[in-house]
Amino acid sequence: QVQLVESGGGLVQAGGSLRLSCAASTRSFSSYGVGWFRQAPGKEREFVAAMAWPTDTTDYTDSVKGRFTISRDNAKNTVYLQMNSLKPEDTAVYYCAARWRLAGYDTNYDAKYDYWGQGTQVTVSS
Repeated sequence: QVQLVESGGGLVQAGGSLRLSCAASTRSFSSYGVGWFRQAPGKEREFVAAMAWPTDTTDYTDSVKGRFTISRDNAKNTVYLQMNSLKPEDTAVYYCAARWRLAGYDTNYDAKYDYWGQGTQVTVSS
């Protein structure tokens, strides 16, 4: 029902910045809670950041708090992840996810999301 496409990944040196974008096909994007997850080689998928419905309340995993910012532009059907002060530990495939009217108490659980993008690679060199 909803297609999500990530973009903006790439190779960056430690301390640098990247801005990931996730374009959604739905015409009711403002009614969806959205999140970003990542999966590093040999590790399980990890929650990164989310923005909940209906308040747009944000949540971040501790390791990125203060460095990453999730935002959205409903007019463009797009959610963003601004990543600053990148570290080699941030290297992973980053996925955006969404669920209609996903509330804040569920946004950090990947099982709660039913729409997922294909992922975009972020590589941070030391």
